[in-house]
Amino acid sequence: MMSKVFKALTVAGSDSGGGAGIQADLKTFQELGVYGMSALTAVTAQNTLGVQGVYPLEAVAVAAQLDSVGTDLAPDAVKTGMLFSSGLIRVVADKVRQYGWTKLVVDPVMIAKGGSPLLQQEAVHALITSLLPLALVITPNIPEAEVLTGMTITSLAGREAAAKLIHTMGPQYVVLKGGHEEGTAHVTDLLYDGQAFAYLESPRIHTRHTHGTGCTYSAAVAAGFAKGQGIMEAVHTAKAFIQAAIEDSLNLGAGHGPTNHFAYQNRLRGVRP
Repeated sequence: MMSKVFKALTVAGSDSGGGAGIQADLKTFQELGVYGMSALTAVTAQNTLGVQGVYPLEAVAVAAQLDSVGTDLAPDAVKTGMLFSSGLIRVVADKVRQYGWTKLVVDPVMIAKGGSPLLQQEAVHALITSLLPLALVITPNIPEAEVLTGMTITSLAGREAAAKLIHTMGPQYVVLKGGHEEGTAHVTDLLYDGQAFAYLESPRIHTRHTHGTGCTYSAAVAAGFAKGQGIMEAVHTAKAFIQAAIEDSLNLGAGHGPTNHFAYQNRLRGVRP
């Protein structure tokens, strides 16, 4: 008898360079033993040097993709990435409610590694009011947390305050990542459940090959939820997955290269570069 096939849906933009977005999410799902499905919100032309073009889909096209999955394939978890506009955010929120997708991971993608905006300014309000109240967990980095809260974050205490404020916006859990904090030998991610903090620490790796880290991290959390894991197990696995992906670099491209989605499973098999 075949064991249950766990399924996860990513709602995000396409990255032609393969390091972030839909491509990173599906690679992560596959590596963690979860069947991946997708709904594209935008097509981007990008590589390790930057984003050369952003071409958002119409809301009706995004809604149709979500209906196709929702009426037939019933994802065990859903994650959102690049949503680009308030119209697309509202469509996604409507479909999340319609199909009762409670294991929702929101990665509030706003800016590409090279600095190109991936979320329109007017869409931040829609993200906060329409989508965050539906989220099981949100996974912002420090710049994204600053946009969500209006704060300037320069310390661990500042991140803790920001996580508390973001929690009041609706998500059950807040994972505020520490990769953008400067001058530290370790990266400390905060997990806040509305009552207490947990701290996940890893050595900082000095490398330019970090494109798609946020997408990959949140996809790994969604994969954990799809398999029935609780928040701590899902986040710890995601942390280990992205740490391996950064440490065992593929060294691709002349700019911000992608992380290594093979690394986590290779390590479990005893294979190291």
